[in-house]
Amino acid sequence: MMRRWPCQYRLIVATAAVLSLLLPETVLAQQEADWITKFPRTPVHVTAWPGGKKVAVSFVLFVEEFGFGQGPVYRPDLAGRSPDLVNENFRQYSLSWGNLRVARLFKDLDVPLSIALNAEFPRAHPSEWKEFRSLQPNAPIVAHGMNNTSRMLPLGRGLDEQKNYVSDTIGLIASTTGVKSMGWSSPSVYANADTMQAMAAAGVTYTLDGMDSDVVSLLNTPNGPLMLLPYPVVTVDMGQNLARMKSPAEIETLWLDYVLELAEEARADATREATTVVIGIHPFVVGTPDGAAAMRRVLARLKKDGSVWLTDTETIVKAINMK
Repeated sequence: MMRRWPCQYRLIVATAAVLSLLLPETVLAQQEADWITKFPRTPVHVTAWPGGKKVAVSFVLFVEEFGFGQGPVYRPDLAGRSPDLVNENFRQYSLSWGNLRVARLFKDLDVPLSIALNAEFPRAHPSEWKEFRSLQPNAPIVAHGMNNTSRMLPLGRGLDEQKNYVSDTIGLIASTTGVKSMGWSSPSVYANADTMQAMAAAGVTYTLDGMDSDVVSLLNTPNGPLMLLPYPVVTVDMGQNLARMKSPAEIETLWLDYVLELAEEARADATREATTVVIGIHPFVVGTPDGAAAMRRVLARLKKDGSVWLTDTETIVKAINMK
């Protein structure tokens, strides 16, 4: 996979060049400065996805490393305990049993899954990672920083430090998994313009850090083009569960309403362009038995809708490149 990477990178650069040459003036006129990075940004218009589908949906499981005593807190009222066994066991269950349950579920239902991976996870949890990867051997790996607590992006410390961080993350993932990641997701979705440049400089072709659109966009950084795959804030299960106290069954309804409304909009207007939604899922939510049951119902329902394309992140990028 590492030997094929330069070809894939050249492909996305070529895609950017072709878009700039072939897109009609009405599309080119839509290019504007990204409101965060200030880099030029252009929507990528797709008439339909493979098979005539109108809504591309990719579920991304976040496989993360926090360290003992750190990470998501299920019972804030108990967080002051030492040791805080309740919250620590909540995290440990999710990182072992939860990740594996989600991997099995997607395998059993034959639905593509993508993985957002903290680079430190395979070394910190070698047996869990080995079993997880055996269940999902072909799932694309999206680089997700070193870890989610003590080694996050060095924001505010200059472009060179961010370049080193992104490069080190991708290098560690490659050394432990054999995969050089095409995609990037910043820990806690906390990035800036330097991060985007650092991604492009490291050969990353797409990121999940774009949360403000229903369509894929092309961000032209000083270090090369970068695809922004839509990753809506409201569909991330962790935010709904821990911050807003929504149960898996309630999140199930939210996901179905979100995706099926996009499908209904497409059916109501045949000229409407195809849309994309990347949904972040976490073992703390869908890795429990009740969470998995809700996830199972969501996938079963979406598989029945003729307008919905259940896929993975890299296949979305490849489909765009082929067009």
